[in-house]
Amino acid sequence: MVVAAGVGAVLLSAWTVVSWVDDTTVTVGSNASSVVFAVFATVCAARAAVHATGRKRVAWLSIGIGVGGWVAGSLVWAYLEMATDVAPFPSLADVGYLMFPVGACLGLAVYPVGHVGHSRTRLVLDGLIAAAALFQVSWVVVLRAAYEADDANRFAFGLSLAYPVCDLIVITVAVLVHTRARAGQRRTMTLLTLGVVVMALSDSAFVYLTAAGDYEYRTGRLVDVGYLVGLLVIGVAALVAMDEPSTESSTLRVPSRWALCLPYVPIAIAAAVCAPTNLHQPGMAALFFPTVVLVVAVLLRQFFVVRENRGLLHLVAEQALRDPLTGLANRALFNDRLSHAMQLHERDRQPVAVLSLDLDDFKLVNDNLGHPAGDQLLVLAAQRILGCVRAGDTVARVGGDEFAVLLEGKTEHSRQVARRLMASFDEQFVIDGHDLLLRPSIGLAVAAGDDTHVSADALLKHADMAMYSAKRSRTGGVHTFDPETTRNRPAGTGKVGNAGTSTVRLLGQLRNTIDHAGLSLVYQPKFGLCDGEFVGVEALVRWPHPERGLLGPYQFLPLVREYGLMRSLTDLVIERALDDVARWAADGFRVPMAVNMFAPSLCDPDLPDRIKRSLDECDLGPDLLTIEITEDLLLDDVDGTRQVLDALRERGTRVAIDDFGSGYSALGYLCELPIDEVKLDRQFIAPILEDTRAATVVRAVVGLAHELGMTVVAEGVENEATATMLRDYGCDVAQGFHFSPPLTAVELCDLLRGLRSTEPASSRSS
Repeated sequence: MVVAAGVGAVLLSAWTVVSWVDDTTVTVGSNASSVVFAVFATVCAARAAVHATGRKRVAWLSIGIGVGGWVAGSLVWAYLEMATDVAPFPSLADVGYLMFPVGACLGLAVYPVGHVGHSRTRLVLDGLIAAAALFQVSWVVVLRAAYEADDANRFAFGLSLAYPVCDLIVITVAVLVHTRARAGQRRTMTLLTLGVVVMALSDSAFVYLTAAGDYEYRTGRLVDVGYLVGLLVIGVAALVAMDEPSTESSTLRVPSRWALCLPYVPIAIAAAVCAPTNLHQPGMAALFFPTVVLVVAVLLRQFFVVRENRGLLHLVAEQALRDPLTGLANRALFNDRLSHAMQLHERDRQPVAVLSLDLDDFKLVNDNLGHPAGDQLLVLAAQRILGCVRAGDTVARVGGDEFAVLLEGKTEHSRQVARRLMASFDEQFVIDGHDLLLRPSIGLAVAAGDDTHVSADALLKHADMAMYSAKRSRTGGVHTFDPETTRNRPAGTGKVGNAGTSTVRLLGQLRNTIDHAGLSLVYQPKFGLCDGEFVGVEALVRWPHPERGLLGPYQFLPLVREYGLMRSLTDLVIERALDDVARWAADGFRVPMAVNMFAPSLCDPDLPDRIKRSLDECDLGPDLLTIEITEDLLLDDVDGTRQVLDALRERGTRVAIDDFGSGYSALGYLCELPIDEVKLDRQFIAPILEDTRAATVVRAVVGLAHELGMTVVAEGVENEATATMLRDYGCDVAQGFHFSPPLTAVELCDLLRGLRSTEPASSRSS
């Protein structure tokens, strides 16, 4: 469409120039072409408005209305010129023609080119200043003589002056908007400015012919070529605008010095041109020099005010786009540069990479050394990251302890930067006299040269997903985003902000289930190895999910740990378990209950009182409850935990270490915490039949626990041979499928009745 319009404009222009006569054919052709090209520009502006949103849609709608007014003016002009004897100028056609500069000025004023701290009203006022100054120049050079030479039709002459005055305002606004435009908008604004300038030049030629006394101006002059070209360029600008990014940026930017000084240039030109002319007037010489001093002083004052304002705006822009702690770019600036990089990627096929970095265990620094130490650590980490990248790369702090790096260029370079980043954290940080070794989790996402379908938001999300994959693996190194791996990732891992939709949905369902006590418990019976007597149960939580079926703890406990649901889950399990113990007691069965508890929950000083209230509500003694510490979770506050456990034991509640041998702090717990019972992990027990070294370790642990006065419980006993060996080692209690699978409350009650029926009468009576 653009090519066809261009070819048509060239042919019509050539025809107009060659046929320099006011014959009927040229008149009809010129009028028809004016209407056609105006309709073309109007349709293009309307399409741009339909495809745009927000202020951009308003801008193109205003421009479309202005060009539509030109269509109406061209139709009226053609009718008056070819079908009547009425002169087409001045006439109602001028109302339509003057709609163009008004619509174009409003459209350019509201066009979204990024926030630079100036109002739209100031933009229009700058246009008025420039237009008034340039009009003074035109008046002195050309228009004044024409005005004084002809007194016949002052109205027509005044109306003709409205065209260049309005066009000068539009040109100034267009140039100012062009200086503020972002890289992705430069083509559109350049074409719009060019189209407006060509239209203004044609209007100036029209005014010159009119001012010279040629009120019988007719269509077919060379001036019409300028109108056709201007309308064509404006239409092309509208089509180009449809390829611009659809989002409107609100990032604060500092305008250039040229954009700030531009409105004052026409003032200086007007003063230089008009002053010599006015000096010849009687009495003006005495006023000339004071006027010059006054104008220069005002302009200088404005210059210094503008410079100060620009400095303040630059400072505010820096503060708005920088992280105040580290001095790095913030999320807004990072997203802005990432969007620009992706535009270049789409145009030039230049690879773009994003690194997402998170400091592992950063929360421990804040919790144990305080937030000032954490802030110092973030500053030092930012310096190390900056030392691993090029000067042109963008490093941003996008969250508490999360950083992002934007890399443009070869893909291998981004991988090298990632490796350098990982290696830079091998050296310890020195914070308040403490040597801290913190490792980062790094994710890398790359948009290769031929990968143009990835958006800026998607690339950042992919880097975050790769980083969380690295954090879950705990293996170190850099994880590169892999769509297949991410697509098959199990639910229940990662953070909500970057997890898959299924994880977010699962977390919401889990919160609702805990709030409405929708979790269920099953009970693993425990038996004495010496006499085979039933000695109690361990409560195991299950989630009867409406869509996924019965979920075991490994499928949802990671969500509980990561999103702060531990206290709610602990209270729910204890209440549900003690309710069942109370029901069994009402049926005549005394059932000691063991409940697993997350290690961080044991730092809560209110825990003993909450447990006591639950026991009192069920009218149960504290000796019926054993609190089991999940040993594979590190205790952050050992001293606080010791105080809580001492308070529990003083009231009669027993304390056990669960999954002993699965973590790295087992022996430390035995030495530092008040423990009544040790539960050997099933992975610790399983190999003792075939592995003599494993058997020796188990036997030694049993002996050590007995020396410390602790009861030993073996988990995961699956056969009689294992039970016999543990019995020979002196192990006190065992649980596992060899004795009984986990049972519901009703099934356990049936088991207890069956055990009672097999007891000797003397045992029952006792």
